[in-house]
Amino acid sequence: MDDHPAKSPDHLTIRVTRRDDPVSEVTEADAFASVRKYPNIVVRGPLFGLAEQRRGERPRWRLLGELDTGFPQMARDELNSYLWNKAKDEARDRAERRSLLEAVTLLETRPANEVTAAGVRYRVVRADEFARIGGGRLEPPRATDPDEDGWDLDAPETSRTKGFVIDHAAAVGLTEGMDRVGLLHLSYTASRFPDDVRADSQRALTTHPGVVLLPPTFRVVERNEQSWSMVTGQHATPQGARRALVDHLTRPMPELPDLPGMPELPEWMKVDEKEAAVNERAAKKFTARRRPNELVVRGKRFDVVRVERVMRIGPDGPETPRPSDTDDYGPSQIHPRMDEHGTITYGSSTEASS
Repeated sequence: MDDHPAKSPDHLTIRVTRRDDPVSEVTEADAFASVRKYPNIVVRGPLFGLAEQRRGERPRWRLLGELDTGFPQMARDELNSYLWNKAKDEARDRAERRSLLEAVTLLETRPANEVTAAGVRYRVVRADEFARIGGGRLEPPRATDPDEDGWDLDAPETSRTKGFVIDHAAAVGLTEGMDRVGLLHLSYTASRFPDDVRADSQRALTTHPGVVLLPPTFRVVERNEQSWSMVTGQHATPQGARRALVDHLTRPMPELPDLPGMPELPEWMKVDEKEAAVNERAAKKFTARRRPNELVVRGKRFDVVRVERVMRIGPDGPETPRPSDTDDYGPSQIHPRMDEHGTITYGSSTEASS
C-alpha cells in the first residue's frame, strides 16, 4: 500500500518480506493451500481484551491477556482487577500506587475504555473472531500450526496471545500480507446484524482502516445440518482443543446429592449412564489416534476448527469497543478500598498490604 507520497503511516503500512528458510517456506505453502481450500469467511462476532502501551514501545501495543471475553465490561472489570492487584503487589512507592488506584476508581464509576496509570496507557481492545469455510466445512488446524502432544486433561494451557505485540508495520510473510489486504474491507453486512451494528462496522473501515491478524486459536464445535454450535472455549493449540473435547465427553457435570428444599436438576443436567459409557468409549478411540480433528458420537459430529481474530488499527492504535457493542451490566466496585500506603479496608477492618 503506497497511497502517500512520503512514508506511509504505520496503521496504513503492510510490509511483506520473503523468508527463505525451509520452515517459513513450508508454512507459506500450507497457508496458501488452506486459503484456497477454505476461501470464504464466517464472522462470529467481537471479542474484547486488554492491551498496554509503554513509553519506549510507541506506537506498538502489547496484549495483556487472552482476548476472549464477549462483552466490553468484562474486559473493563479485568483491567480493574489487574490495576488493583498491581497497586497491592507491585507499586514501588505511594505516587505509583496512587496513580494506579485513581485509574481503578475511574473504572468503578464509568465505562472507560482507556486509562493511564503510572505512565502506562491501558486500553480495552476489540477484535472480530472468524473462521474460514469451504465445501460446507470450517477450516481444521493446519499441519504447520504450532501443536503439542499428550492427553493430560489437567495440563496447563499455553498462550500465544498474551504478550503479543500489535505492530501494524511489522514485516509479515506473503500469505499473511495477502490475507490482511483481503480483510481490509471486512464488515458486518448480513441482515441478521442490527442496523447500528452494521453502521458501526462500516464506520470502522474509515476510523480504523488497518488490520492486524492475531495468533489463531482452536475450538471444538458441534456440526449441525445448517450451522455449528461452540462446545469449548479458545485454546492456543489444536491439542488443547482436543483435550477439551475429551473433557467434555468424559467429565459431565456430576449429579448433586438431594438436599431439603433444593429443586430437582433439569433433565439436560442429569448424567445418563448409557450415554456416558458410549462417550467414554468414543473418547478412548479418539485419544488413540494421532492428532484427530473430528469425532462422531451418537449421531453428533464434533470438529476441531481453526479460528482467527482480526483487529482493526487506527492512527492511535487498536480499536476500542464500538457504541453498538452491548453490555449486560455496568461498572461497579470489585475490590475493597486501598489507600496510597497500601492499607486495605475490609468493611470496618483494615489490613496493611505492604
